[in-house]
Amino acid sequence: MLERRQDELRSTYLRLGTGELAAAGVFAVAAVTVVLPRLADPGDRAALWSALVPLLLVLVQAGAYWLLARTWVGRAPMPPGVASTYRALRVLTAGVLAAGLVGVVAWWPRDAGASVLAAGIWTFAAAEYVNYYVVRLAYPVRQLPAGVGRRRAPRLALDLRAARP
Repeated sequence: MLERRQDELRSTYLRLGTGELAAAGVFAVAAVTVVLPRLADPGDRAALWSALVPLLLVLVQAGAYWLLARTWVGRAPMPPGVASTYRALRVLTAGVLAAGLVGVVAWWPRDAGASVLAAGIWTFAAAEYVNYYVVRLAYPVRQLPAGVGRRRAPRLALDLRAARP
């Protein structure tokens, strides 16, 4: 029974990890091939990158976390080296998010579509950061209001707390 549960979790974590990494790839490719070629103003491009870099950083961290977690899920706490890395990434990513917001505001796009896109991407990056490091925000649609209202800790945060210092 326990082994079956571990297999189910490893399968779920594989889907989550590959999904986050695929999302990062899609965002990066779409930005480089579709959006950036349409932005003539260098400030508009800088604003987009200011929003996109934090998002890519969070998505790659999340994908790596889920794939790494497959090795310890249901067996042991997060290894100390991985925990130290993610504790440092939590601080680094908060700084990158802050710098990204400064960049989006400083290079606020002249193009209305680009400004909505940059603001939306940065907001999504911030929500993903919160979802992984602060409070769980991701729930099935029917459970969303009640789930967020419970203010549950994200799996990554729980693993960091359970890891040895």
